[in-house]
Amino acid sequence: MLRSVLKYEVGCIGRFWPLLRTHYLSISTSANALQIESYDIEDKSRGIDFDVLFNSCLDARILKRLHALLVVSGIAQKIFISTRLVNLYAHLGDLSSSRCTFNHMASKDAYTWNSMIAAYGRCGNYVEAVNCFYEFILTSEVEPDWYTFPPVMKACGSLTEGKKLHCWVFKLGYTWDVFVAASLIHMYCRFGNVGIAVDLFNNMSFRDSASWNAIISGLCQNGNADAALCFFSKMRLEGLKLGPVTIASILPACAQVGELLTGMLIHLCAIKQGLEFDVFVSNALINMYAKLGCLDHAQWVFDQMVVRDLVSWNSIIAAYEQNNDPVSALGFYKDMQLHGFQPDILTLVSLASASAQSGHCHNSRSVHGFIIRRGWFMKDVIVGNAVVDMYAKLGIMDYARRVFEGMPSKDVISWNTLIIGYSQNGLASEAVEIYHKMEVWTEIIPNQGTWVSILPAYSHLGAIRQGMKIHGHLIKTPGQSDIFVVTCLIDMYGKCGRLEDALSLFYEFPTKSSVLWNAIIACHGIHGHGNVALELFEEMLQEGVNPDQVTFLSLLSACSHSGLVDQGNWYFQLMQEHYGLKPSLRHYSCMVDMLGRAGHLEQAHEVIMHMPIQPDASVWGALLGACRIHGNIELGKFASDRLLEVDSENVGYYVLLSNLYANMGKWDGVNKVRSLARDRGLKKTPGWSSIEVNNKVDVFYTGNKSHPKCNEIYRELEVLTAKMKSIGYIPDYSYVLQDVEEDEKEHILTVHSERLAIAFGLISTPPKSTLRIFKNLRVCGDCHNATKFISKITKREIIVRDSNRFHHFKDGTCSCGDYW
Repeated sequence: MLRSVLKYEVGCIGRFWPLLRTHYLSISTSANALQIESYDIEDKSRGIDFDVLFNSCLDARILKRLHALLVVSGIAQKIFISTRLVNLYAHLGDLSSSRCTFNHMASKDAYTWNSMIAAYGRCGNYVEAVNCFYEFILTSEVEPDWYTFPPVMKACGSLTEGKKLHCWVFKLGYTWDVFVAASLIHMYCRFGNVGIAVDLFNNMSFRDSASWNAIISGLCQNGNADAALCFFSKMRLEGLKLGPVTIASILPACAQVGELLTGMLIHLCAIKQGLEFDVFVSNALINMYAKLGCLDHAQWVFDQMVVRDLVSWNSIIAAYEQNNDPVSALGFYKDMQLHGFQPDILTLVSLASASAQSGHCHNSRSVHGFIIRRGWFMKDVIVGNAVVDMYAKLGIMDYARRVFEGMPSKDVISWNTLIIGYSQNGLASEAVEIYHKMEVWTEIIPNQGTWVSILPAYSHLGAIRQGMKIHGHLIKTPGQSDIFVVTCLIDMYGKCGRLEDALSLFYEFPTKSSVLWNAIIACHGIHGHGNVALELFEEMLQEGVNPDQVTFLSLLSACSHSGLVDQGNWYFQLMQEHYGLKPSLRHYSCMVDMLGRAGHLEQAHEVIMHMPIQPDASVWGALLGACRIHGNIELGKFASDRLLEVDSENVGYYVLLSNLYANMGKWDGVNKVRSLARDRGLKKTPGWSSIEVNNKVDVFYTGNKSHPKCNEIYRELEVLTAKMKSIGYIPDYSYVLQDVEEDEKEHILTVHSERLAIAFGLISTPPKSTLRIFKNLRVCGDCHNATKFISKITKREIIVRDSNRFHHFKDGTCSCGDYW
């Protein structure tokens, strides 16, 4: 190889000579000055200063010419010269030439081996870095020194590998070295083994700032923010000066535990230490203030920065994106470009999220196109995850699926992102399908994010057995049930009709935040247990847990389902006057729904008219739904007109208005509304009901005859209808929203999806066992009445969850008290 370099490059050396003859040898200031004395790098016969030449090599092509000159000069085999070539080749990105030079060295010392190991690490070739270390151990007569272990610790790919390296450290007697100990702490924290890291730190005879930084940053990265802050306090008590790395390491801990005051005090310490203009510290301050929701503070830090780097711009863009201000985030991106900075992968991750928040499909496709042109899909899986998430938030799940399938590599976050995308877009079956595909990939290990993604899908489908299977797995695998997973389990049990299991799990969990209380209050609310929900709220206050906006949303919803109008009004005032919480659109929607269900339509209208914020579709939809229940066509028409102004693409609102006209027998109005929906290309969502039998979910549509047990189901319905009529059941034809004959109306009522599901459950399960039915739309009044009769005839408990709430039918009565 060297001969070919000589042959090709030696003719180019001549242009260096005028420069070379003007320089003479000077003493090197490198850390290896003693070696330079031993390996004099001046060719005295020619007067060449190779140190100047090394500093002049700005790319690998020029370095190869210098390499050729060193061979000609006869000094290329000197250890220091060869090692310098190894380092410089790696620095310039030519790792193959670096390794080739290393292999041709006749003798190698520890510094040479350390350089090669570090070169692999700097280039991201971690496997080769570890392999090079073992080659050093097994083939060299030279022993590793304390500089050997930090780069190889950083490169190790597993905890087992790291422990083997720790054994070598112990065997060679370097555990006392502060530099090596800090690298061990970093390694153990990286693999989540914080306990060993803390033990190593506590056993150190001497600790420098780097050691403290290692344990503080490691604890932060593993979510142990309180412990990190505790170590930070101990560091200050020992009188160590705070450097930029220390401050940047501890600020994320303040964000994790919501300690704004502590973060501001650390900011003050940074100012006293003269670090307020340090780029590293300023970037960390922007991130901390952003995560604590203090955008004005983050903006102030950014404005005060004398020098900004790409991380600074990424931090301020992410700050506004994380705080749901996509317009400002996109504005800062344009400013960044005007200042001459080009975006990197992290910039595009924030832009993808901001574009999704703004709802601009055009901007989102532009971000996607930019990523494709840069080829970043091949570089980092985080980019693909961000694009999948972007399309999922926009509701364009076919694009999200296409991007996911085209990703060259996928990690557990990739799968979680697609699962939660389907789940949040109401496509629970597709979410379950992706989860089952994920299970086939044995190298993908599900984590807390996976459970939080799939459990809501099981809740939506009512697949209680599948949800319980995950719960069983979590019991067998300690450490995977954090507060968010437990909240999802409580929600799943509650929405699948197992309220006792939800309550039991709630009281088993030792630490209860407002998130858990909100979940259990909401569960009781949708089951119509409004008074129990209010009692739980009082218990929450006695435990010293402060309510948040979600708490009051759950309370108002519970009051709405139970007709507790006075209590609902009181809690609405309490959240504003006592807790200083501003009602959101969802709170106003609950208030309108609560008042409207109770028949206070004018009062509900007044609430809307006095709202300090513009009412959205959910608010007008709640009023329209109440008008349908109470037959107020005039106010219903007013509400529908406002509704179609803000959301003309939701077919559900056309159905509500059509049903309002149908209930009053105004078929001209029905036809007009239906024609308007057809002209806009809207189709009514078909009603379906599901039931889980023998670990399989069967779905039924109205009038469906495709089920294998179709004949048996319809025979059972005939028998049930006859028995119901014999004890007083009279079909309520007002719930047939079609202008047809009386006998046809009865048939339409009989084949509603919930009745088909109930009949299938009766013929497929043991007598007196509970039936659990899940319906995607609101249960009609006639089916509600019929189900009461069926529960009495069959002596079964029948639990029906519709789009609004739960109905527990038993002995001819319903838990809702006919109020829903």
